[in-house]
Amino acid sequence: MSQKLAQVAPRAARPVPLRLVAGAAASLAAFTCLSAASPVAYAQEPPGRGDRLTVTVRGTGGGADRTYEVRCRPGGGSHPDPAGACAAVERNTRWGADPFAPVPRDAVCTMQYGGPATARVTGTWAGRPVDATYDRTNGCAIARWDRLVPLLPEAPRRVGARGA
Repeated sequence: MSQKLAQVAPRAARPVPLRLVAGAAASLAAFTCLSAASPVAYAQEPPGRGDRLTVTVRGTGGGADRTYEVRCRPGGGSHPDPAGACAAVERNTRWGADPFAPVPRDAVCTMQYGGPATARVTGTWAGRPVDATYDRTNGCAIARWDRLVPLLPEAPRRVGARGA
């Protein structure tokens, strides 16, 4: 019986065939390339069923205070630059991440004030409901706003400490 165990043991200790390792590596590489692509690839949607956002802006002081409608895929709406607005959101869309997510509560942000501008974005993006608010009350909030320009209007630069 010990000879049989000796014969079985070398088989159990054999390395995995190279073609299995190569196949797994190729699959992982393909998956990584797909998940690392910056904009999410969307299936073609029937007309009128694309992404729709409503943007309400207040306090910009530059004539941009109003409510805009934006449609993407196909593009349109009352926004002054619907193609640019859609591109801004797509540029910030990543698999598994919400492009409209608020700044994390534990984020460390610079204490600078970007002005009184506020915005609210509602609607549907990538098949998910959107209801996000924006302001420019600190460095993180300013950066979050600026990532979505021109969906949100470019606000005048006001740099200074909060309360100053």
